[in-house]
Amino acid sequence: MSTTPVPSILRIDSSGRSTGSASRALTDQLIARLRAENPEARIETRDLAWGLPFVTENWINANFTPEDERDDGHREALAQSDALVAELEATDIIVIGAPIYNFGIPATLKAWIDMVARAGKTFRYTDNGPVGLLEGKKAYVAMASGGTEVGSSIDFASGYLKHVLGFIGIHDVEFFAADQLMMHGEQKLEAAKSAILANV
Repeated sequence: MSTTPVPSILRIDSSGRSTGSASRALTDQLIARLRAENPEARIETRDLAWGLPFVTENWINANFTPEDERDDGHREALAQSDALVAELEATDIIVIGAPIYNFGIPATLKAWIDMVARAGKTFRYTDNGPVGLLEGKKAYVAMASGGTEVGSSIDFASGYLKHVLGFIGIHDVEFFAADQLMMHGEQKLEAAKSAILANV
């Protein structure tokens, strides 16, 4: 008798708000929906609101030192990045909460991307260009904004996220957006929640 593998889900929140966050409300909805479909799923949570280290000279030097030549200082500089990459490698489904701050993604989410976009680990260079190494994963992105219309010429968040996820091999990406909440209030949030129920 065959058994269906139990999926692993990684939830990533990047809103600075712990309460009253529209993007967190959408990631809540996504997780609830995924849990209903996969009751045995393993769910890990990574809340970026407390911040992550930024790329520094020490990090760059460590990253570009061959692994078998790294010393304790190199390994210490890369420890957080290595843990985040391992967390991402181990998951099947990624749920990302991404509010739009000043037309782009929060700095904490960009810091996470800088920590996990690693040559030789999540992508590699070939004669035909870079190839992502995290194939076969599914990503859901829950976006929220006060005034920026998702998909408009001033939205520098959704296109970037789609591109960078594809760059590391995650091409199956689905977006749910509650945008322009300052103008449309609860209407857009409820519409996004309904879309999640209907499509996930």
